[in-house]
Amino acid sequence: MEQTGIQAFLKRKNVNITVQTYLIDALGAMAFGLFASLLIGTIFATIGEKTQIEAFIVISDYAKSATGAALGVSIAYALKAPQLVLLSSATVGIAGNALGGPVGAFIATIVATELGKIVSKETRVDILVTPGVTIISGVLVAQFVGPGVAGFMNAFGAMVKTATEMQPFLMGILVSALIGIALTLPISSAAICIALTLDGLAGGAATAGCCAQMIGFAVISFPENGVGGLFAQGLGTSMLQMGNIVKNPKIWIPPTLASMITGPIATVIFQLTNIHTASGMGTCGLVGPIGIYTSMGGGANMWLGILLVCFLLPAVLTWAFGKICRKIGWIRPGDLKLDL
Repeated sequence: MEQTGIQAFLKRKNVNITVQTYLIDALGAMAFGLFASLLIGTIFATIGEKTQIEAFIVISDYAKSATGAALGVSIAYALKAPQLVLLSSATVGIAGNALGGPVGAFIATIVATELGKIVSKETRVDILVTPGVTIISGVLVAQFVGPGVAGFMNAFGAMVKTATEMQPFLMGILVSALIGIALTLPISSAAICIALTLDGLAGGAATAGCCAQMIGFAVISFPENGVGGLFAQGLGTSMLQMGNIVKNPKIWIPPTLASMITGPIATVIFQLTNIHTASGMGTCGLVGPIGIYTSMGGGANMWLGILLVCFLLPAVLTWAFGKICRKIGWIRPGDLKLDL
């Protein structure tokens, strides 16, 4: 078959081998799968532990146990898998997550879904062939790459966490800025933090960076977007500004500078820690602050840290940097306008 024939076949099967498909669409969907299982389960566990309501603990256990299946289905859905492939991906996600963590599930599901799409409805025994190819290929990939991927991600995450403990000021700046940028980019900061098991002080720095982006953009764009934009970005996602960032990258300067200040404040002054399932969420649904509470358990220092690092400082610092950028003409009226 000639190259043009292969391309036509893949197009007919809706297999799009692009960065957009795998590192943006699929990775973003992976975050939804994590949120709908592991992350929400962690929140329920915290509620159950603090209120002593057993029902929340039970719900939490079921939600967490569904992580692999939720990852598989969410990624396959983002890849526009047909029904049999979509449902079969639940098994692949379970295998991938068990053998290689979230990244293992990510890789195994992508391979299995694309192969499943290729064979889907190509035979008279589709009911057997499609789920068979999807599950067999996915489990084999999980077995082959899973342990290595899990080992690498755990080692890299441990290195970042150790470096943050040894150099909390410098790593506070670096982790906060990079994870905050990842949150605003059309990729998943939550998935990155969970894959790296980024908890402890590094998790606190990551939370600071994410909050700086979300609260920062919400405040700096208030003249253009009003109360609706304040809540959409402050409790939703700063990713809404990505289109405006492409048009004028300088609007990204104020919240990023704010994150480089709040990061070391979180690690050095308040020594905020977070759990890895919440460290990349920022103020989205207040998951980041809830994670800090789950990790630290309370105390005046923790509450003051949450108030300043997650809310007040990002707002004040980004507003101040934004005023400077507006004054020198780097940010113009309408540059932060959203279609809400």
